[in-house]
Amino acid sequence: MLSLVERKKLAGKILSKLNELFPDTKIVLKYSNYWELLVAVILSAQCTDVQVNKVTEKLFKKHRSFDDYVNANVSEFEQDIRSTGFYHNKAKNILATAKIIKKKFNGKVPGSMVDLLTLKGVARKTANVVLGNAFGIYEGIAVDTHVRRLSKLYGLTDLDDPDKIEQDLMKIIPQKDWFKFTYLLIDYGRKYCTARKHDHQNCPLFLLK
Repeated sequence: MLSLVERKKLAGKILSKLNELFPDTKIVLKYSNYWELLVAVILSAQCTDVQVNKVTEKLFKKHRSFDDYVNANVSEFEQDIRSTGFYHNKAKNILATAKIIKKKFNGKVPGSMVDLLTLKGVARKTANVVLGNAFGIYEGIAVDTHVRRLSKLYGLTDLDDPDKIEQDLMKIIPQKDWFKFTYLLIDYGRKYCTARKHDHQNCPLFLLK
């Protein structure tokens, strides 16, 4: 188990290498406003960004206004998002969240962690993604499956719980890099170090350990 000082040093090396590999890293999900961003991030749970983008391309054309979600039929909406998986829960959460935003936030996606966490289907990962991309607010690090897997693999944390992993990472990653770090690891996980069993000797970060 590495000390905090050792982890900070390792994190610095990893961050430097990732920036070199992916200088233009950014979110892959497609959206045209903050509400669509929130919908896309909720849909991305246990689903690939590629599949989410396929679904939202049709969904966002069908539901052009925010009120279209407030007034949507749950059963019909479920079918619209079915291929993203867990569609019963996702439909229920998205449509319930639309009603909450309409009632409590005047139809505008809130721009604070506290307010975002009052919405259905929104935990810290989703809130961090929305805050960073929509409002330029970096309150934490979004821990998705790539970030969770790779942070453990490369010794930045020994924990399994995403919220606890986030706390570990926030201690060793400079705050100015919190937002970008998520997308750097996602890009790295997709291109070099996939979840499938493989020879890590060929992964660029392996040599830094």
